[in-house]
Amino acid sequence: MDQKSQHLEHERGSWGSNFGFLMAAVGSAVGLGNIWGFPYKMGMTGGFAFLIVYLILVVVVGCVVMLGELALGRKTGRGAVGAYMQFSKKHKWVGFLGVIAGFCLLAFYNVLGGMVMRYMFGFFFEVVGIDGFAGQGTGFFGFLLYDYGGMLFFHVLFVIINILIVMGGVESGIEKFSSVAMPALFFILLFVVVYIAFQDGAAEGYAFMFKPDFSAMSGFSGFLNVLKTAAGQMFFSLSLGMGCMITYGSYLDKKEDLQKNAIIIPACDTLIAIMAGMAVLPACAAYDVPYASGPGLLFTSMQQVFTNMGEFGAFVGFLFYFLVFIAAVTSSISLLEVVCTYRIDRAIDKGVKPNRQKITCIAAGLIFVVGLPVALDALGSGGAIFPAPFEIIGYQAAEGYKVPMAIDCWLDFFDTISEGVLMPFGALAMSVLIGWVYKTKKAVVPECEQAGHKFWGYGFFNVCFKFIVPAIMILVLVAQVIDFFVPKPL
Repeated sequence: MDQKSQHLEHERGSWGSNFGFLMAAVGSAVGLGNIWGFPYKMGMTGGFAFLIVYLILVVVVGCVVMLGELALGRKTGRGAVGAYMQFSKKHKWVGFLGVIAGFCLLAFYNVLGGMVMRYMFGFFFEVVGIDGFAGQGTGFFGFLLYDYGGMLFFHVLFVIINILIVMGGVESGIEKFSSVAMPALFFILLFVVVYIAFQDGAAEGYAFMFKPDFSAMSGFSGFLNVLKTAAGQMFFSLSLGMGCMITYGSYLDKKEDLQKNAIIIPACDTLIAIMAGMAVLPACAAYDVPYASGPGLLFTSMQQVFTNMGEFGAFVGFLFYFLVFIAAVTSSISLLEVVCTYRIDRAIDKGVKPNRQKITCIAAGLIFVVGLPVALDALGSGGAIFPAPFEIIGYQAAEGYKVPMAIDCWLDFFDTISEGVLMPFGALAMSVLIGWVYKTKKAVVPECEQAGHKFWGYGFFNVCFKFIVPAIMILVLVAQVIDFFVPKPL
C-alpha cells in the first residue's frame, strides 16, 4: 500500500479503545428495539414463552451472525458493501441489503426518536410545573400524530443530533458519545427498574415475564408466531443484518478478541432488554395497563403509568424517556454510519479523500426526506395530511379483517422492507456464504485467532453458520411474509 493509500485509509478512522468500541457496538444494539420493541412484543406473545425463544435465538443465531459480521468487517477493513466485494464482486448485493435495510430503518427510526424527544420534553415541563402535553393528558399520543408541526420539528431535531455526532467521526464522534451515553443509560434504567419494583402489584408483571408458561406456543401457528416475533426483535435489537456490525468491525484493531466481543455485545444487549421488560411490564401490572398494548405501549401506556404515579411520576417519566432517547441515538448513529461508510469507502477506493461532513449531511438529508411520510401519515390512523400506503393504492380490507401490516402505514411499510425481509434474508445469505462458499476456516478463524487468541468455539459456530442459522432464517422469512402481507382477522 503506497503512502497516499495509507493516508486515505487513515481518513476512515478507528476506535480509540476496546471499551469505546464495545460501548458503541452495545449502543448500536441497545436502542428502541430494547426499550420499546422488547417489552411490547413480549407482552403480545405470552411473556415467558417469548423470552425463552428469544434467549435461544440470541445464542444460536445472534452471537453467530454477530461474529460473522465483525469478522468480515475487520478482515476487509470495509463497510457492508466493500466487505463482500473484497471476497467477490458477485456478492456485493448482500452488502447492499444491509445498507438499504439501514436506510429504511432510519426512515421511521428518526421519526420515533423525535416522538420520544417530545415525550421527554413533555415530562420535563411537567416536572417544572408546566403542562407539557398541550392539555391532552393521557390522550396526547392521538393529538401528537396530527400535530404535524410538532412531528416535523422533533424529527428535524433528532436528525440534526445524529448529523453532529456522525460528522465527528468514529473516535471523536460516535465513540466519545457512546462511552458516556451507555453507562448513563444503564444506571438510569437500573433506577427506574428499582423504583417500579416497589410499586404495589408489580409482582404480577414479573410472574408474566418469568413464570413458565408456553400456552402462546400451542400449535404450529402459535410456535411460528412466537419464533418470527422473537427473531425479528433479535435482529432489530442486535443491529444485525443491516451492516452495522460489519461497519463497526472494520474500524476494530487486530489485537482485539472477536469471539469475546461477539458474546459480550449480545449479552449486554439482552441484559438491557430484560431490564427494560422489568421496568415496563411490572409497571403495566401495577397500574392496570394491558401488556398487549402493541406499539403504543411506549407512548400511550407508559404515559398513563407515569401519570398515575402522582407528582414523582413526572420525574420518573422524564428519566424513562431520557434513557429511551439515549438508546435511540446510539442506534441511529450506527445506522447513519453504515450509509455514510458506503460512500466513504467508495471515495477511498477511487483514491479520493472523503468529505465525511458532506457525506453525512447528504445521507441524513435523503433519509429525512424519505421519512417524511412516516411523520405525516398519523401512523395510518386516517385523514392525515399524507395518505398511508393502503389509502394511496385504494386497498379495502375485507369485512372482519385488518389491512395487511405491509401497507397499514409508512412505518410498517419501511419496517416490512427492513426487519421483515432484508435483515433476515441478509443474515441467511451471509451464513451460507461463510459456511459454504468462503468457508468458516478462511473467513472467520484467522480473524478470531489474531494476536494469539484461541478460537475455542469453532465447532459450534461452524455448525451454526452451515445449518442452524440458514434453517431458522428460512422459517423466519416465511413467517415474516405471512405476518406482513396476509390480512388478519380483527
